[in-house]
Amino acid sequence: MAKGKVIISCAVTGAIHTPTMSPHLPITAEEIADAAVGAAEAGAAIIHLHARDPENGRPDQNPDLFEPFLKVIKQRSNAVINLTTGGHPSMALEERLRPATTFEPEVASLNMGTMGFGLFPMLDRYKDWKHEWEPATLEASRDLVFKNTYKDIEGLLELLTPLGTRFEFECYDTSHLYNLAHFLDRGLVKAPLFVQTCFGILGGIGSHPDDVMHMKRTADRLFGDQYEWSVLGAGARQMGVVAMAASMGGNVRVGLEDSLWAGRGRLAETNAEQVQMARKIIENMGLSVATPDEAREILQLKGGDRTNI
Repeated sequence: MAKGKVIISCAVTGAIHTPTMSPHLPITAEEIADAAVGAAEAGAAIIHLHARDPENGRPDQNPDLFEPFLKVIKQRSNAVINLTTGGHPSMALEERLRPATTFEPEVASLNMGTMGFGLFPMLDRYKDWKHEWEPATLEASRDLVFKNTYKDIEGLLELLTPLGTRFEFECYDTSHLYNLAHFLDRGLVKAPLFVQTCFGILGGIGSHPDDVMHMKRTADRLFGDQYEWSVLGAGARQMGVVAMAASMGGNVRVGLEDSLWAGRGRLAETNAEQVQMARKIIENMGLSVATPDEAREILQLKGGDRTNI
């Protein structure tokens, strides 16, 4: 990492939280664009993006839903655009890939292993739902396998690598780091690896400080100086994980995809609010936040002018 520079990523809407859970969750193209631009203005170098059906907030990978906000974000900011290939865990890979193959972004997320993705505990927190699909989708996660097989990963790499797209390797457990090392050994991925270790999802590793240390030690042993480390903490542990990683030389990801909160019992009103909180933690440690162009240099990205946005 550039000395003292911390990359902040912001995942502005995701596919996990549902409209009932927060009135501040961006749903429409205009809301997603405004959230992304606000996060970039607050200091996020990378914006990680999903789309939703504007009528009911349901996650949707139709590129036609991405295009309106992608155009606006590119016009109004210099941020690195990172498109999901995860979509929602219930989606088929072909559906999940459509935005990245259409728009050829600088960065795409890549989930590094098959796993359970248990969202059903959130059912107990709400009684009245805005849309029928919300509780049904959460309940279905009791019997859901988030499929990311070796064949899936190989196919995704074969499709996107020739486009010059690089990857946010999403690692939810120790095994995912070993899977990534396997692809590195085969020469299918290239350094510098942007390794996003994800903490606190039921089905993946927890968010205890010991878990963060364990993932960092394992990545150091497997990848040495060939990677850039970033973290995300789900839910209430978001800023604790941010602080721990920043103190250890890592990069950080925040946003309403990962947590709806801006303190105990207080919903974040904007994604920018979480970016500002992370930035304050980072700068209070004597570190500085990377600009989008510094992030491009650190991660060896192709540049926004070489995308199809």
